[in-house]
Amino acid sequence: MKKSIQMKLPICGFDAKNAILCPSCEGKVDSGELTQADVDASIILAKMGKTDKQVESFTLHSCKEFKGNFVLSLAKNDIMGIRQSRTIYRQIQDQFKGKIWLVEADETDRKFIEDLFFPTKILSFNSVWTPGDTQKTKAVISGKWTPRFPIDTEKVVQIVKNTRNLDIEIEFEDKR
Repeated sequence: MKKSIQMKLPICGFDAKNAILCPSCEGKVDSGELTQADVDASIILAKMGKTDKQVESFTLHSCKEFKGNFVLSLAKNDIMGIRQSRTIYRQIQDQFKGKIWLVEADETDRKFIEDLFFPTKILSFNSVWTPGDTQKTKAVISGKWTPRFPIDTEKVVQIVKNTRNLDIEIEFEDKR
């Protein structure tokens, strides 16, 4: 019998499955090493993993939350699996009280932003340093913006600012 790969989470598996924190994990939250979003996402995924073999093997590195947006940093193969199955994506999305955004853990700023815009293509990605030693980044998205564009570009700007501390400007290839 093949043993399934164990889920890896920011908190211990026992805590995630039982929705309570041990003194060690509690200390990590108190010290700021872990966030409440890390804890909540771990508990949600552990609960889903009880009935879903694919979710059971996920590796969640972290979860950042602000203003109802949950940025889940997962292993690359987990993201690929979710993107191949809209069903799993919807099941995960339904468990959170806000919009989920999937990003690969430990990626470059460019890859991070590409993940936020998936499946839309980013044509160019430029960074410039402005006076005062601030970096400005501009991403040019393929196509043109329409009211039906599926990604809230303002939310992407906020997510990039809050998670990576980058100022980003979003532009479309075809001006309106």
